[in-house]
Amino acid sequence: MDEMIQGRLVDVEIEKEMKESYLAYSMSVIVGRALPDVRDGLKPVHRRILYTMYEANNTPDNAYRKCAYTVGEVLGRFHPHGDASVYDALVRLAQDFSLRMPLVDGHGNFGSVDGDPAAAYRYTEARMSKAAMPLLTDIEKDTVDFMPNYDGRLKEPVVLPSRYPNLLVNGSTGIAVGMATNIPPHNLGEVIDAVCALIDNPDSTIEELMTHLPGPDFPTGGIIMGRSGIRAAYATGRGKITVRARTEIEEMHNGRERIVVTELPYGVNKARLIESIAELVKEKRVEQISDLRDESDRDGMRMVIELKRDANAAVVLNQLFSYTQLQDTFGVILLALAGGVPKVMSLKEILGHYIRFQEEIVVRRTRFDLKKAKERAHILEGLQRAVDIVDEIIAAIRATKGGIPEAKAAIIEQFGFDEPQAAAIVAFRIGQLAGLEIKKILDELADLEQKIANWEAILADEHRLLQIVKEEVTALGAKFSDRRRTEIQTVSGEVDIEDLIPETDCVITLTHYGYVKRQTTDTYRTQKRGGRGVTGMSRREEDFVTDLFICSTHDYIMFFTSRGRAYRMKGYEIAESSRSSKGINIVNLLPLEQGEKVTAAIKVGDFEAGQYLCMVTKNGVIKRTSLSAFKNIRKAGLIAISLDEGDELAWVRMTDGEDDLIIATRQGRAIRFNETEARGMGRSARGVRAIRLADDDQVVGMARVRPESCLLTVSESGQGRRSPVDDYPVRSRGGLGVLNYYVEKNGPVAGIKSVDSTDEVFLISDDGVIIRISAAEIAVQSRYGGGVRVMRLAEGSKIVTLARAPAEEQSDEEVSEDPQEDPQEEAGSGSEEE
Repeated sequence: MDEMIQGRLVDVEIEKEMKESYLAYSMSVIVGRALPDVRDGLKPVHRRILYTMYEANNTPDNAYRKCAYTVGEVLGRFHPHGDASVYDALVRLAQDFSLRMPLVDGHGNFGSVDGDPAAAYRYTEARMSKAAMPLLTDIEKDTVDFMPNYDGRLKEPVVLPSRYPNLLVNGSTGIAVGMATNIPPHNLGEVIDAVCALIDNPDSTIEELMTHLPGPDFPTGGIIMGRSGIRAAYATGRGKITVRARTEIEEMHNGRERIVVTELPYGVNKARLIESIAELVKEKRVEQISDLRDESDRDGMRMVIELKRDANAAVVLNQLFSYTQLQDTFGVILLALAGGVPKVMSLKEILGHYIRFQEEIVVRRTRFDLKKAKERAHILEGLQRAVDIVDEIIAAIRATKGGIPEAKAAIIEQFGFDEPQAAAIVAFRIGQLAGLEIKKILDELADLEQKIANWEAILADEHRLLQIVKEEVTALGAKFSDRRRTEIQTVSGEVDIEDLIPETDCVITLTHYGYVKRQTTDTYRTQKRGGRGVTGMSRREEDFVTDLFICSTHDYIMFFTSRGRAYRMKGYEIAESSRSSKGINIVNLLPLEQGEKVTAAIKVGDFEAGQYLCMVTKNGVIKRTSLSAFKNIRKAGLIAISLDEGDELAWVRMTDGEDDLIIATRQGRAIRFNETEARGMGRSARGVRAIRLADDDQVVGMARVRPESCLLTVSESGQGRRSPVDDYPVRSRGGLGVLNYYVEKNGPVAGIKSVDSTDEVFLISDDGVIIRISAAEIAVQSRYGGGVRVMRLAEGSKIVTLARAPAEEQSDEEVSEDPQEDPQEEAGSGSEEE
C-alpha cells in the first residue's frame, strides 16, 4: 500500500509551484472577475446578468421580475459563485447614484447615497433599463464570439456588442491582484462627440478631444476643481481629480447665514459626512456651526449647516472643504482589459479600441445579413425558375413512387436544382402560382439584390464602415444623452487652461445678493419695446439683477465691492449656467468679508497704459486711477478706494483720460464734466466730490459720453427716453448739476446709459424679469420729456438697473407682447430747473 502511494507522489520545488499557482490565480481574478473589458466596459458578472435578463426576455417593455429569479438564473447558467456577489453587482447596476446611465431598472429598495443596503433579493424586482438594450443590439447576428459556460452545457458571449462606449459612460471600479482600476463616469453625449471627432480626425490630440469631452460627469453632480488632473488622466491613464460638493450660502430671516449642500462628490456617504461634521463641531475644530441637519427627500438632496450670528460663511466652508469629504479626491486609473491583457490606457487609446470594436461589429453584422440575404435570394431564384417550368416539375413529382424525399431527389436530378431550392419548391403551394404572388417573389428578389450590392459595397469600403459607426452612435446619443451634471471650474495657477477654452461672447449677470453666472448671448431674444421680457433667473425672494454686460470668455472681469476693494478673474472662470439658473454665489469665488458685497463689475481686455478707472460712490465722491495700477491683483484683492463711513463704492467706468462723464441722481439731477476735473490718484486715495446732493438724494448712475450718442434715462416705473448729450452742458465737478428728469410725475430715476441707435439695451426689474430692446425704438426727446414706456411691469415691480449691449448681426424674430400698445405713448414734460 505504501508503495502504491509512493508511486503517486511527485517531487516539486515549492517556490516554482507557488509562482505558477499564484500567477494562475492572479490571471483568473484579473480576467474573470475584477477588471472590465475595454470594448463593452463590463466585468464578467455584469455581462452575465445582462445577458441572462436578455435571454429571459426581462426587457423594459415587459413586467418586472423578482431579483431572486435573475440571481438564480445567473448562478445556474453562467456564474458559479455566491449569490451575494451576483446580487450586489445587480444592485449597483440599478443605482442612479453609482452609474451615470443605470443598466437595470430596479423596483424596490436598492440602497441609498447614505450607505443603506438594498433589501433582500426576495423583496426586490428588476428588469433591463432602456439604456441597457443598445449593449445587446444585434447580438443574435454573430457580432460577437461565444464561449462555453462553466459546465459546457450553454454558450455565453465573450463580450457584448455595446453600441455606445459604456466603459467611459458608466465607468468602473475594481481591485485585482497587484492592480486596480478606477474609471470615472462621463456624459454620454460628450463621449459620443469625442468618438465622432476621433473618427473624423484619427490624429486628434488630447486637447482637441477635451474640447468635446472636457471631463468626467458624475451621477451625483458636484464640482471638479481644475483641469490639470483631468488632462493628466486622459494623457497618461492616471491622474487625481479634486471634486467639491455644490454649496450655496443663504441668508436666514434672523440675519444669520447657512450653508446648503445640494450635491456631493461621487462616492461620498452622506450619513458619514454628517457624522464627521458633527464630530468636528464636538471637538471644537469648527466652532461657528450652530445646527446641522439633513433635509433631503425624494425631490433631491439638501443638507443644511446653520452658522452662528457672527460667523463668516466663506471661512467655515473652506474649513469644511479641508477637513471633510465635502471636497474629495478621485484617483483616476484608466485600466481595462485590451485583447485579454490588462493595460493602462490614455483617453485616445480607449476611444480607439472602441471604434475598432464597433467597426468589427458592423463588419460581422453586415456579413451575417449578407449571408442570409444571399441564401434567401438563391431560394427565390430557384422559385422564379420553377414557376416558368411548373408543369414539368409537377409531372416529375407525380411520377415518383415515394414521398417528399423522393420528390426532392427527382427535382434535383431532372432540373439541376440544389437541396435548398428543391426543398422550397416541394413546399411551394399551388395558390402561390397566382400572378400577384409571383410578383411578390420577383419584388422580394429585386429588393434583396439591392441590399446585397449595398452590403458588399460597405464591406469593401472602410470609410463607409466608419461612417455607419458614427451615424449609429450619434443616433444613440440623440436618444439617451442628457445635460452635464458635474460642473468643471478653473483653479488659479493652471497656466495652459485658456488653450482649452473657446473664445466666445457671453453675458455676465450679477444679482443683489451676489449670485453670478455666465450665459451665451443668444439666450435672450430681441423684443419690441413695451414687451414683458423673459425670466432671466430663478431667484431667492427679493433678489434682483444689478449688473449685466457682454464680454468674451477670455476677458478679465474686475469686481469692485461696497468696501472699496477690487478683484479680478477670467470670464471662463465664472460657470456657464442656463437662463433660469441663479448661478453661483460670488462668495464662493471671491474672499469677501462679512457684510461685504460686489457692487460693480466691468470687463477688461488688457491692462494697457493710458486707460483709467473712474469710480463713483453713492454719496457722490469720484476718484480716477490708472488702470495699470490694478495689473497685479492678488487673489485676496486690492484696495481700490478709501471710503467715508456710511459710503459705498457703486459705479466704475473705464475711460481713456479725456472723456466727459455724466453722473445722475435718483431725484432727477445730472451733472456733466470732463474726467480731468478729477485728478489721477493712487489706489488707496479717497477721491473728490463729483456732485452736491440733497439730503434725500443719492447717485443712481454714471455714463461715459460717447460721440454722437444719446443719454438714455429710465425711471423705476418703466418710462424712458433718449436725450442728446448736448442737452447737458459741461460744468465743473462738485455742483448741483441740471434737471435731468421730472421725478414727481414719472417716478424716481432707475439709471442712465450712453447709447446710440445701433445699441441694444437690457432692462431688469426687481422681480427678475429681463427684456432686451433696441435703443433705436426708444424715442429721442429733450431732457424736459418724460419719455415713452420701455417696459411693462407687474404690479408692485420696478426697474432696478439697465445695461447696454452691441447689436448682434442677426437677432431672433422680434416679438411684441402687446401689439395694441401705442408705440408713441409718451408721458408729460415740464420745464428745466437750474
